[in-house]
Amino acid sequence: MNLLSAENISKNYADRWLFKDLNFGLNLGQRVAFVGINGTGKTTLMKVLAGLEAPDTGSVSVRKGIRVTYLGQNPVFDESLSVEATIFASQNDTLRAIQEYEHVVNDPDHKPDDLQRVLERMDALNAWDYEAQVQQILGKLGILGELLTRNVSQLSGGQRKRVALARVLIEEPDVLLLDEPTNHLDLATIEWLENRLNSPSLTLLMVTHDRYFLDKVANEIVELDKGQVYRYQGNYAYFVEKKADREMRETVEVEKARQLFKKELEWMRRMPQARGTKQKARIDAFYVTKEKASTNLNKQQIELSVKTTRQGGKIIEADHLNKKFGDNVVLDDFSYVFKKKDRIGLVGPNGAGKSTLLNMLTGKLQPDSGTIDVGTNTVFGYYTQTELEFDPSQRVIDIVKEVAEVVELANGDVLTASQFLNLFLFPPAQQYTLVSKLSGGEKRRLQLLRVLIKNPNFLILDEPTNDLDLATLNILEDFLLHFTGCLLIVSHDRYFLDHLAEHLFVLEPGGAVLNFPGNYTDYREYLEEREAEAALIEEEKAAKAARAAAKLAAPVAVSTAVAPSPQKRRATFAEKKEYEQLEKAMATLETEKQDITAKLNGGSGSPQDFAAWGARLSALNQELEEKELRWLELAELG
Repeated sequence: MNLLSAENISKNYADRWLFKDLNFGLNLGQRVAFVGINGTGKTTLMKVLAGLEAPDTGSVSVRKGIRVTYLGQNPVFDESLSVEATIFASQNDTLRAIQEYEHVVNDPDHKPDDLQRVLERMDALNAWDYEAQVQQILGKLGILGELLTRNVSQLSGGQRKRVALARVLIEEPDVLLLDEPTNHLDLATIEWLENRLNSPSLTLLMVTHDRYFLDKVANEIVELDKGQVYRYQGNYAYFVEKKADREMRETVEVEKARQLFKKELEWMRRMPQARGTKQKARIDAFYVTKEKASTNLNKQQIELSVKTTRQGGKIIEADHLNKKFGDNVVLDDFSYVFKKKDRIGLVGPNGAGKSTLLNMLTGKLQPDSGTIDVGTNTVFGYYTQTELEFDPSQRVIDIVKEVAEVVELANGDVLTASQFLNLFLFPPAQQYTLVSKLSGGEKRRLQLLRVLIKNPNFLILDEPTNDLDLATLNILEDFLLHFTGCLLIVSHDRYFLDHLAEHLFVLEPGGAVLNFPGNYTDYREYLEEREAEAALIEEEKAAKAARAAAKLAAPVAVSTAVAPSPQKRRATFAEKKEYEQLEKAMATLETEKQDITAKLNGGSGSPQDFAAWGARLSALNQELEEKELRWLELAELG
């Protein structure tokens, strides 16, 4: 059953057609994701479908009685309302009854008559199950207690997004339109949201860059490319495969059209008179072939190959850092010595202090106690969540020239600011566009360019995936995989973290920081294993208590049964990771030991060299012995 449809819609923006004569339909139970590069018009198309913007041509129709709700990237509220009033602003009778019930129950001075009235109203509308769902949504999104009474004008960007998300989920519309729903949400909330949206009865249209979220939630991908719509029945992995097939077929078709065009052009130049039906058809076909042959097959690519400043021996040494705001302890005795090519993911719930730690490492914020020693050759590149600041009169190229007129690439080539912008998908015609006319994703891409143009050797990326399209993310990941400096990433994008982070700083309650060896999926498996072990311990305690109770109740008897031998403990996930790393470390140490032994046996070198080699060999033997003992302990656990 078709719930929403668009017929021949077109939209022009800044003298450019975003899409033209586009047709689209959404059926009951479809969970569709829009994808496409930044600036192709995904957000604009969503707003047109939601009825917030009118198309320049064509029409959008919604089936009678169907409610459509839209969640934008930057939610707009009545700033005079409280959070509670904003969430329950729907005209839904059940929601109004729940709001009144919550208000009375939370009022310590409520009257008995008022409580009786709201209870009867809840019973009459069978609202109790709905009320439980509302409480679950608010709880999972962290909208509780004092926050409900706060005015929406006082909320941070992340809190506003959560309030808007709570409102659309509580309303339970027939069609849900979500534009980047995972932005500003922490990892645990994203996992809860994807499980909630992964429902066969839900009709959903969304724009998101989160590839795990796409794989879990979407059952169809719609690509917006050069004003055309391409549909793929399946998840993100299926889309990637079929998109490559489509592009390969298009390449073959265009090449054939170009060959045919050369032949037909010679015939057209002889000025044929279209007297016959066949000649007229051939002339018409020529113009169709000409259009196909002129298709641009050159795919713009971002070449992120900027030169990296050489790192020194010391990078950053953080020693016993402590930080708190009021009674809230954000960081408790954190120490770490950063090493070359460190690739660290920083994770934790919203408000845990991730940005605080980043600001301390970069000197923007001082710790309450402890020291941070930054190496003289360490050059930071800090990509923050703060939106790009610019003057309304500034153009794209002005933003880049503020930092550098030329850019040196890794291969030694030097590019002008204009040439570098072109590599970042800002063609010459767009470089003199006012920055205010760029899409949100294009502004973020420009902001990233400004960070990389400084040739940093210590990259700090705070939520770099927000608003970037999938093509840009894939190329950014490829660059970061080959980046030779240190990398510290804060991201809610699990796919991004899994591909780039080799270990994690996990911010825990009370300011503790867990240094976990592995990526985010490894960490999730570790948590599940720990939860399973905790559940098993509880089961064993309960069984032990039951046996003790049974023993007290039963008559004393002499038992000849042999007591079972204690079950051998198995290695935890962290111990398995440590075992793997020990094997690699021992192999490296053995190689170094062989090299030093060869130098000692070679007989060439100064007395100072032999003394240094001998001292190093002794240290290597001791380190190897310690690692071998630990390796044997872990091997016993299996």
